[in-house]
Amino acid sequence: MADAMLDAKGLNCPLPILKAKKAIKDVPSGGTLEILATDPGAVADFEAFCRQTGHELVEHSEDGGVHRFLIKNAA
Repeated sequence: MADAMLDAKGLNCPLPILKAKKAIKDVPSGGTLEILATDPGAVADFEAFCRQTGHELVEHSEDGGVHRFLIKNAA
């Protein structure tokens, strides 16, 4: 179970990333943020976000057009 959850369904780039960037600040170091997004571009966006910030993309899955990301806070 994630420490925090962000529902970014229906939002298009760059909103899911911007909201995740803000939300992960409230996640403790080593904790996880679960993000739900429907924007297909979010896959590449979150991969790049994790590379650039040092956070870890622990998991990514897709079900019925909803992408689920689990990101571990590296702060």
